[in-house]
Amino acid sequence: MPAATPNPSARTGTAEAILNIAQALIQSRGYSAISYQDIASALNIRKASIHHHFPTKADLGAAVVERYIQRFEVALNAIMSAETTNSLAMLDFYFRPYREIAATPDQICLCGALAGEMPALPPTLRERVDYFFKSHHSWLAAILRRGSGRKEFVLVTSPERSARLIFDALQGALLVRRTTGETAEIEEVIAALLAQIGACLPQSQGASTLQR
Repeated sequence: MPAATPNPSARTGTAEAILNIAQALIQSRGYSAISYQDIASALNIRKASIHHHFPTKADLGAAVVERYIQRFEVALNAIMSAETTNSLAMLDFYFRPYREIAATPDQICLCGALAGEMPALPPTLRERVDYFFKSHHSWLAAILRRGSGRKEFVLVTSPERSARLIFDALQGALLVRRTTGETAEIEEVIAALLAQIGACLPQSQGASTLQR
């Protein structure tokens, strides 16, 4: 975890509200296009209040990304630990945040938004975005390997390559959807991915445990 990232358990309600606004702005505008004034105006607070919790923009960005990563990791680890759950149901849980983001007017995945600005990001943010991508590749590969071993999937390539295909296609679909406004695109991409691994979606498994 970056040293500049505050301890989540010590955050105040104001700090969490700042992170919420910052995340939404990054997902819709990008890291470089937001300012402390944007956040202060949205929350009707002074910029000094933001600097009190996050002295620099790099500190704020690191905290936003770290919280995003932690929320995903908690949910993905919980899903992975459910030994009796069908692998396809596990994969369906993973798809749901992408569906939720696709239903918004202009948002994309937080780390997907940051990846588009990679050369301009502070080193700490670049490292955490890279970690997010690699950890999701690993989680997806583990689910695909599990499903293949249980005869739930029929992979035409290695779990690692299939995982990259799924992750990259989902991230790309959100970018295209923001341009075209076609929210159905994500469903078409998911259907094509499931066909690629020889699977089909089960009935709804209830609300997603993953965070956008």
